[in-house]
Amino acid sequence: MAEPVPPPAVRFEDATARIGDRAVWSHVDLSITAGDFVAVLGPNGSGKSTLIKAVLGVLPLAAGRVEVLGRPPGESGADIGYLPQRRSFDPSMRVRGVDVVRLGWDGDHWGVPLPWGAARRARNARVDEVIDLVGAGAFAHRPIGEVSGGEQQRLLIAQALVRNPRLLLLDEPLDSLDLSNQGAVAGLIADISRRFGITVLIVAHDVNPIASALDGVVYVARGRAVSGSPDEVITTETLSALYGTPIEVLTTSDGRRVVVGQPDASSHHAGAHGHRHDHP
Repeated sequence: MAEPVPPPAVRFEDATARIGDRAVWSHVDLSITAGDFVAVLGPNGSGKSTLIKAVLGVLPLAAGRVEVLGRPPGESGADIGYLPQRRSFDPSMRVRGVDVVRLGWDGDHWGVPLPWGAARRARNARVDEVIDLVGAGAFAHRPIGEVSGGEQQRLLIAQALVRNPRLLLLDEPLDSLDLSNQGAVAGLIADISRRFGITVLIVAHDVNPIASALDGVVYVARGRAVSGSPDEVITTETLSALYGTPIEVLTTSDGRRVVVGQPDASSHHAGAHGHRHDHP
């Protein structure tokens, strides 16, 4: 007998998101398979982070529906780990990295008793476990303001993982990191997704560090979205239909895709989405 197919981790049906009077995107249909590593790509201001907020339930849809881990958004609690757009830690901040990770476990308990006894030991063991998992043991007890950007990002990923989530939402976790750290952090995220079967939805400007590990892509542009495998989505035909104008996708000798003719000036930055965006 065939194994039952698990329900999608995230599903949008005819979904529309508005901010004020502006429709950010509309009539979005997409399904993300449980355990997949999926990138959310698109020009600046296209609504990538808005999609993440809709999954979290902090931005209600104007129309349509979204289902997250089989429930309405906002009802999945500890089953979701979330890393917002990169925070800047002041170099003078003395809070230790381990304490930042611990906030992922009990940061919502301010003003109420924190765990004691066996519960506290279990919490501390889990904190130590995820610190080791992200390779942060050597610097976790240093002040967060003193460690490098890549080290800070590892600690923040550990914070998002500490409650053992089924879905991990990462909003531009590679932004502002140098190429070496981008590759290292991307490899870490992909490994965690594969080893533990965690669904990962990552907003990214540059797909190159994660391209080889991706199971799927959601591309958001001009108020619409398309989803599928990277080979299905990042193509001349798909992007031309999405933008409503001729877009050419070329492949370089090293395997990178180059998008030529993209009309949206806000998306013009070298290397974005693994492509160079040139104007006609």
